[in-house]
Amino acid sequence: MALRTNRARLRLVEPGSAADRKDGAPPKEDAPLPPTPTPTPSAVTPPPIGRATAPSGSSEAADTPIPGLDGAADRVGDAQASATRGVRASNATRAQLNALQDAQLVALGCKGEVQALEILYRRHAAFAIHLAARIEGSARDVEDIAHDAFLRAFERIHDLTDRTAFRSWLGAIVVHAVRSRMRRARLMSVLGMGKASEPVDLDAIASPDASPHTRAQIAQVYALLRTLPTDDRIAWTLRAVEGHDLETVARLTRCSLATVKRRISRAQRFLDEHFVDPAGKEGPDRQEVPS
Repeated sequence: MALRTNRARLRLVEPGSAADRKDGAPPKEDAPLPPTPTPTPSAVTPPPIGRATAPSGSSEAADTPIPGLDGAADRVGDAQASATRGVRASNATRAQLNALQDAQLVALGCKGEVQALEILYRRHAAFAIHLAARIEGSARDVEDIAHDAFLRAFERIHDLTDRTAFRSWLGAIVVHAVRSRMRRARLMSVLGMGKASEPVDLDAIASPDASPHTRAQIAQVYALLRTLPTDDRIAWTLRAVEGHDLETVARLTRCSLATVKRRISRAQRFLDEHFVDPAGKEGPDRQEVPS
């Protein structure tokens, strides 16, 4: 449709023009000009987009909309306000989620709340990476292992019956992933198809404050652990390095308490027989395993 402009409203009328002379008389000469008023802030404010302002003194409404543009400013303003409210609501929601316990986040994750799962990941990613590095003795591929563990955990989030135990449940998934990787690497090595084992990454497993003597001990212990069966190595590491109690080790390794005790005992005997401490100590600190 063609845009029809109201000529009467948009036409400029000069003082003393023929339009103002109803009797057709000639214009008055040297007619004084009216004083120029000082504009006020409201007077210089431009009209809203999409609105046509009628000349002063017009009997028509000043806000008559122009066809095709009516409401454009309102829609732009509404969109900006909506976006601002969305950002504020998102920030408020994230702050509220950060304050929740793991069990509450797991419950929301079961309902498909992605932000809850993201917060669980950020909250426990360092734990998962650290655990994988301590068991493996190297930082190689531990981030991939941790990421895969989180994916598996989120895919099976409905299987978690005790929602307060998300961290230990995730830890068990990490341990299982590291175990599978270690067993596969061991098999490939036996078959002559694997790469030579990498040196122990002390920066990934030792404290920055550890003395050179302590770092040498750790390197030797991990070198010996690599010759042990995978299950014995993991059980001993979780008990002696990570400091978990036997019940937690059993839960992380998904085996019975008696099996955990046997594995730790075998690993400890092997270390006692082969560990050589430069300071003259016979072996690493022995972990007492209750009978």
